Amino acid sequence: MTIIYEKEQLAEVVKAIQQGKVIAFPTDTVYGLGVRYFDEAALEQLKKAKGRPENKPIPTMVANQEQLEMVAEMTPTIQKIAKAFLPGALTLVMKKKKEVPSYVTNGLETIGVRMPDDPFVLKLIEQSGGPMLVTSANLSGEPTGTTFEQVMQQLDGRIDGIVKGSCGCLSASTIIDVTADTVKVLREGPILKEEIEKVIA
Repeated sequence: MTIIYEKEQLAEVVKAIQQGKVIAFPTDTVYGLGVRYFDEAALEQLKKAKGRPENKPIPTMVANQEQLEMVAEMTPTIQKIAKAFLPGALTLVMKKKKEVPSYVTNGLETIGVRMPDDPFVLKLIEQSGGPMLVTSANLSGEPTGTTFEQVMQQLDGRIDGIVKGSCGCLSASTIIDVTADTVKVLREGPILKEEIEKVIA
């Protein structure tokens, strides 16, 4: 049975995350589906809830710069981008730190990291002892959930809990690859390519 939480029940949601539960919550973009970091069993449950083993790694969500530096290699360009756009609707594909277990990145040497511009989610990550592994809240192949109703329709009974609330811009984040000298836009979302190029220049 999926437990429904209000945002005021942050402490209970944190406790559930710390117990390895799979929880859906609204973010600054779309509804996210998350579990705590460094918990392979919780990650497997998350993949199962979505309906198939994910062949692409689940992105990492961080609450602050410190957590970002904990999981990924920083460069002066990344520092510039982070300062300009984080927290925000931007996912950075970076080189992972060697301490990050290979199951987190599906064996890849890169890691996708996002710092959401949402006070509730930032508190949730921080108080859970973060970072967290967070993907979009939907069944694989189905539309991404942007409302509480959509998520419940797809995932009720498949996940442990869901936090009621509304999402921000209702479109998925911009994804950029910052593993090489030139920045590559993999998916354009709320933050535009021109804005990123301007900051780097």
